[in-house]
Formats: sequence, C-alpha cells, structure tokens
Amino acid sequence: MTITANAPAGTQRSVLDALEAESIHIIREVLAEFEKPGLLFSGGKDSVVVLHLLAKAVVPLRVPIPVVHIDTGHNFAEVLNFRDSVVEKYGLNLVVGSVQEYIDRGELTELPDGTRNRLQTRVLLDTIEKNGFDVVFGGARRDEDKARAKERILSLRDEFGVWDPRNQRPEIWSLYNGRHEPDWHVRAFPISNWTERDIWAYIQRENIELPPIYFAHRRQVFERDGMWRALTPVSQPNEDEQVIIKQVRYRTVGDASCTGAVLSAADTVERVLDELAIATVTERGATRADDRISAAGMEDRKTEGYF
Repeated sequence: MTITANAPAGTQRSVLDALEAESIHIIREVLAEFEKPGLLFSGGKDSVVVLHLLAKAVVPLRVPIPVVHIDTGHNFAEVLNFRDSVVEKYGLNLVVGSVQEYIDRGELTELPDGTRNRLQTRVLLDTIEKNGFDVVFGGARRDEDKARAKERILSLRDEFGVWDPRNQRPEIWSLYNGRHEPDWHVRAFPISNWTERDIWAYIQRENIELPPIYFAHRRQVFERDGMWRALTPVSQPNEDEQVIIKQVRYRTVGDASCTGAVLSAADTVERVLDELAIATVTERGATRADDRISAAGMEDRKTEGYF
C-alpha cells in the first residue's frame, strides 16, 4: 500500500511503521551475517533515509560502518556540503572513490557526452575491493526502474562485480541468504519495497534533513530534450539553448551533467507530497538523461557492476 497525501494519520503511521520494521530487520540481518559492511552514501534522499534507518537499527550504539561515496567530480555543491555535514554529525568514517583521480591517472577516459555516471562503475568496484567490503548497503528502490524492480533485497555480485538478473535467490518469508563465494560481494537494498512517496512521508514523519536542492528554489537553467538542466561548469548550454531563471527542484541528485530539475513550487515536504500525488513518471524517468538512452540502459549498467 502506498501513502497518499490525504490519508488518515493512523494509516500513514501503520504503513510507515511496517516499512521501517522491514528495513531495520534487513539491516540487522546484514550486520549480523557479514564481516565488513559499508553504506553507499551520495547525500541523496534515499541514502539519507537508509543511514537514518541504520542509526535506528543499532541504537544506542553509533553507526558502526563506513559510508562510501563514489564522487564523479560533477556533483552539485549543495549535495557535497550536505554529505560532509552528515558525516560530521554522525561521526562517520567517509570513504571516497574519485572518478576524477582515475581520469587524471589515465585509467578512465571521459565519455563523448561529458557525463560520468557510467564511469562510476570501475571506481565503485575498485573501492569495494580495496576496502574489503563483503556487502554494501544501497538506497535503490523497486519503483524507480524496471531493472531495479527485478533485483532481490540481497543481490549477488560475482568476482567481476557483475549482476546476473537470471541467477537470483528466492527471498520468501523474509529469509535472506547472504552466502557467497570468497571473491564475490553482495549489495543489500533495505528500502527496496518503498516508493518515492513513502520516502517523503517518512522524511516528514522523522523530520529528516535533506540537501536544499530537493526543494523549490530559483536557479539558472536551460531546456534540453524536455528537461531543465542547471547552468554549472559541467552543464553548459548549446548556442541555441537559452539560459533563464526558473523556480525548480530536484527529485534526484546525481551527476550534474545529466540530472534535470522539475518546475516546482514545492518548498516544503508537505508540498512535495502534494506534488507527488499527481506525478505520473518516476524521478529517474523524469530527470535522469542517462536513463533515456535505451529501455535497458539501467539493466546494462547494473550487469556491469553499477549501483
């Protein structure tokens, strides 16, 4: 069942309580079963919610695992500032894998379109191997994309980091099998069954702080392929694209070179929930240019080892 903006308060709480309990159960199972977990943390809303759930799962202890950020070098400044403030607030160990450092060393080459999302895969797999993580938590949800809808809560990656959608384990009765080969690792997705609106309803209930670009603000943008792109050093207009100021917000906060904004007056969590009540496209479908390459674009990247 999905949260609706005008549902009775008791209904909202019961649904969110059920989702929260399921996620905390998954987190505790993973922490008990694996030797060296990490948390993929971008500073985006989903990873922020997973961190919040992780903190609840281990209370009264502090968060006991590192957070891992694969930095494309094209991040929004507001998101990086927020990431650093969260790391300081929780006293976290931050592990950063830098795409820019790989490019500078000649180990990766810029793509023709200038985007770097696909370049993250090599850096992610190397960071996991270098730090010896046998499992990493992620904030993927099944409602985001068809490929993510196929994936199990505990998802195996082989020695090359490859995900095989045809070779997955059943997860009936909330039983999760984390056993894997010594040189394999696992991705754990504790909010798989949440929707975008569930995430925002939980953010409202728990009073969770987010980067400010998730809320309506005035920004210099230009339109490309039906998306509003921010004017940044890594996102520049073509000669026929006019830069104007619009009131926008972001539904997802990925690589600034391929992430679009949506026109919006939603400057509070409550207004975001009202907006989502009539949304017909997922946040990735609406604002991520790299997901529009092909219908199988996300699945292709995931089989390579992407998030």
